[in-house]
Amino acid sequence: MASKTTLNAKNLEALGAERLAQLLIEVSTGNAAAKRKLRLALAGAQSPREAAREITKRLTSIARARSFITWKNRKALVTDLETQRRAIVEQIAPADPDEALALMWRFMALATPVFERCDDSSGTVIGIFHQACADLGQLAEKVRQDPQALAGTVLDALQDNGYGQYDGLIGIMAPALGDEGLAALKSMTEELGRSPVPVPPKDQWKAVGWGTGGITYEHEMRARERTSAVAMALKDIADAQGDVDSFIAQYDPKTRKVPQIAAEVAQRLLAAGRAGEALGFLERAELGDGLRVPLAWQDIRLQTLEALGRGEEAQAFRWGCFERTLSDGYLRAYLKRLPDFDDMEAEERAMAHAMAYPSLLHALQFFLDWPALDRAADLLVARHDEIDGDHYEYLAPAAEALSERHPLAATLVLRAMIEFTLTRSRAKRYRYVAEHLVSCARLARDIPDFGTFETHDAYVARLKEEHGRKFGFWSLTAA
Repeated sequence: MASKTTLNAKNLEALGAERLAQLLIEVSTGNAAAKRKLRLALAGAQSPREAAREITKRLTSIARARSFITWKNRKALVTDLETQRRAIVEQIAPADPDEALALMWRFMALATPVFERCDDSSGTVIGIFHQACADLGQLAEKVRQDPQALAGTVLDALQDNGYGQYDGLIGIMAPALGDEGLAALKSMTEELGRSPVPVPPKDQWKAVGWGTGGITYEHEMRARERTSAVAMALKDIADAQGDVDSFIAQYDPKTRKVPQIAAEVAQRLLAAGRAGEALGFLERAELGDGLRVPLAWQDIRLQTLEALGRGEEAQAFRWGCFERTLSDGYLRAYLKRLPDFDDMEAEERAMAHAMAYPSLLHALQFFLDWPALDRAADLLVARHDEIDGDHYEYLAPAAEALSERHPLAATLVLRAMIEFTLTRSRAKRYRYVAEHLVSCARLARDIPDFGTFETHDAYVARLKEEHGRKFGFWSLTAA
């Protein structure tokens, strides 16, 4: 059983209302966020209307604020925003969905003024607005607003999406819009696309950027933003309506040949049961040298070939994808579709291919992921002169994975990081490579024969000869 001094709801209830009230006053003194929560709770206890009034006041205050918010004081803003969002959903929506929907639109309107004065490098703040955007969809379904009016509101919002706060809004609102609302939204969006952005008299043109093409003026930038917003909206509307041809129409013939775009089109055609057309788009894509083919293009091509009953061709393509990328996913899928015993021969062929792969790091990562630690060790020993010690994000985990069963290979990896750091005088890494040198000493006890490689003592002696004046490093090894 929990102690009676444990902080939980039951134990606090035992203190009584009067004592709890006193404690809350004490705790909230000097804590603006706590005070706002308490005021909101008091307003909600009176009525949802009072709570809505309190939320409106706070949203207005946030919108009017001008002080810049850095990562250091971002937490208070995040707490405040989340408190208001949850209050709308939990306190207002159950009693008055219409009021909650209006408040949530108002909440979303905070995005632009907030991001204009906020450092959101962590993505925490935009996450709150994305959740609020999802809340909009749920509230709109409950309210069942006039589809035409809702379509207009959605289009207005999409024109104020400079920070991505309304990304995905059309798909979110599709259930509430229904067929009528989506059709109205499409018509309104097309009309917006046909409406030119007003051009002011030339003496009022405002320069907002400079580039190789010359000066960019404000009205030109707004025209580009509108064109982009209209195109994105029409694509989302097409998806919501299940209209593949309208989706395709948003891309000009040249853009449709971009592999990523071709993959998006093919994915929709395949879902619509038009696999033959999907393959046509994929085949017309311009892949360049073929070395950087997007994974999305490869994956949808495989799905399309399977849908067309061209299994053998799909298998050949899987193997080709593996050869290019060393993706273990493609290899596993390839082996899974082979008859018994054939998979063993194919796996051996794949291991040999990986051993000779041009990129040592890609080959190493493949063997670690498979996993095939024996192969990883052989690779590092055979191609030790290719180990680039700068890639510690790959090499440190590799050394750890290999240290128990393959101490020589692990040692070669650690030495590569040590020598790179000392040769380039990367002082910030000295602490880490000093630990690596200690690990090398420990691993040396498990290496019966260094073969053509230096013993640990010989290696340390050479390091001292070549880098003996790097006292910052050696002082760390002595510790």
